[in-house]
Amino acid sequence: MKNIKFVILLYSSLILTISCEDVIDVDVQNANTRLVVEASLDWEKGTTGNTQTIHLRTSTPFFESDSNTSVTGAIVNVTDMDSGTEFLFVDENNGSYTTNEFEPILGHTYELEIAYNGEIITAQETLNAVPDLNIIGQSREDGFNEDDLEVNMKIQDPAGEGNSYLFKFRKQGELLPYFEEFDDEFVNGNEVDWYFEIGEDEETEKKEAFQPGDTVEINFYAISPEYLSYLRILINQIGGVGIFDSIPVEVKGNCVNETNPENYAYGYFRVTQVVKASYSFE
Repeated sequence: MKNIKFVILLYSSLILTISCEDVIDVDVQNANTRLVVEASLDWEKGTTGNTQTIHLRTSTPFFESDSNTSVTGAIVNVTDMDSGTEFLFVDENNGSYTTNEFEPILGHTYELEIAYNGEIITAQETLNAVPDLNIIGQSREDGFNEDDLEVNMKIQDPAGEGNSYLFKFRKQGELLPYFEEFDDEFVNGNEVDWYFEIGEDEETEKKEAFQPGDTVEINFYAISPEYLSYLRILINQIGGVGIFDSIPVEVKGNCVNETNPENYAYGYFRVTQVVKASYSFE
């Protein structure tokens, strides 16, 4: 009798298992395809800054496998609103638009204009001066972990100005960089001490800290307050969603569709001055 009961239970469990393998088709709602603008005109301090590139592509649905989203046939130009000088970016037929004639001038405002599919997209940014970046050396004193190496830097913030800054750090050999941003609200006109370290990954327990012989590449940008706000939203959302974090939302940049405001573009038009440096740990 016990064997019969066992067989019946086994047969019932097999029926339930089979029924759980039914394929369910779910219709996933796709967002509208939009223009994506990657327009970072970064002028490295000490260079002419004449050569610049703007990238255009289209957004794709999350499950779309087509990787060819390059936008060609657009007309792209940037105008110095203070001098009236216009810089035409040449279509390279691969989604890139380039110029070798850009003239960066501190304090000037620049307007991007993109003509694409019968619509006009515009954006404006002002070019701010970046302070010198002084790399002091390395230590294990300022970071969260006294055992980890860190690179130490100093910045002299200009007095009487409201400045915003962005650091991009990339450990040589790693694909993805680290970003840190701040403004001078509480340090206006003062010398700013800054450090960067890579701590231990708590999830994988993989030690990522700097070791002697490692090199870190450092980019230090002067950015606009508007771009700072945009970055803070992006960085916060890239960090993931925790139990007390807000739900990620669609992040809009400064690109405005003058023809059809509802069909806005993704991305941001920024014009920055940047200091580039590297440091090798001993």
